[in-house]
Amino acid sequence: MNWDLLIEIAVVCCVLGAALLSLSAGVGLLRFRDPLARLHAATKPQIFGLLLIIAAVALEQRTLMTLFALLPVFILQSLTAPVSAHMAGRAAYRAGQIDRAGLALDELDAVIQSANREVVDPYRTELSAEESASLPRGAQPRN
Repeated sequence: MNWDLLIEIAVVCCVLGAALLSLSAGVGLLRFRDPLARLHAATKPQIFGLLLIIAAVALEQRTLMTLFALLPVFILQSLTAPVSAHMAGRAAYRAGQIDRAGLALDELDAVIQSANREVVDPYRTELSAEESASLPRGAQPRN
């Protein structure tokens, strides 16, 4: 069998796999009811689909220079997609747009409640009795 034919078959398989992953991401975005599930459906296939497309382009071009040119694209996308999905999910959580009954473990609720209790108005000059009791001995409140 000819190596060129095998490489072409591998390229077609990579492109078809990326197309199927893209289709599954689109269906997941439309069908899932919760923003967290939608983000999961959008980001997981995106990274692997991008990897398959980069592999297809690198196999088609058959040069190391093409592979090295596409490598930063994959690295930057792999770094930014999960972070942006995390921030969008956190915003949806804080906005109350998620199905809390569907969560197996909710670790973020305690963190948000703790952060909300610690928020202090920077323009307030008087402390409550509870706040002044929590100051270390000898500490003076800010004015």
